[in-house]
Amino acid sequence: MVKQLMLSAAPRVERGRNAVRKVHARGCVPAILYGVSGGARSIEVKRCEVEQILAHATGENLLVELRIVSNDPGSEEESGVVNQLSLIREVQHHPVNGGVLHVDFRAISATSKIEVAIPLEARGEAKGVKAGGGLLEQSLRVLSVECLPQNLPAVIQVDVTALDVGDSYHVRDIVLPEGVRPVTDAELAVFRISEPVTPPLGGSTSSPEVIKEKNRGLP
Repeated sequence: MVKQLMLSAAPRVERGRNAVRKVHARGCVPAILYGVSGGARSIEVKRCEVEQILAHATGENLLVELRIVSNDPGSEEESGVVNQLSLIREVQHHPVNGGVLHVDFRAISATSKIEVAIPLEARGEAKGVKAGGGLLEQSLRVLSVECLPQNLPAVIQVDVTALDVGDSYHVRDIVLPEGVRPVTDAELAVFRISEPVTPPLGGSTSSPEVIKEKNRGLP
């Protein structure tokens, strides 16, 4: 399951390029929290904390509890602390040095189900590849699922060891963790073992490989 992380934040009132430069100058990153009462809230987060979270990420979906602290007497925000569960929706990086420039968060509730796309990975070596010389083709790289935040898987691994040449593995065949329901079409193929390719005369036989086709699983 995805590990829930903590991240300090503060309200961001000033707008414009000069305000953004000030945010970066104090070691923070401008951010927006979407989905708060149907709108959006401008905040800032500490750059070092964000970069540490991204560096240790184990999947594409990062579950973060924002601790938004407001204690500026000149701010229009009420003083106090607000904890908001969220998902990191998008991160903008500097084109040259790769540093974090901006982060978008999606506010969620611990008691409400969310729909997310989870990466799919093959586990094991397929029988049709090992013994039959076939190729393992992956036609779906992510699976859209619905679940509570506490049940959110980081990745979904599919055991392909039993697949022989000509076999296919569909969405309906995937065994999901408890509390996780697929949203993607159940009839879509995820993996397939294709016929071995016969090399031309005098050619060499290459090692089996995984062929990844265009992703069709985004929600």
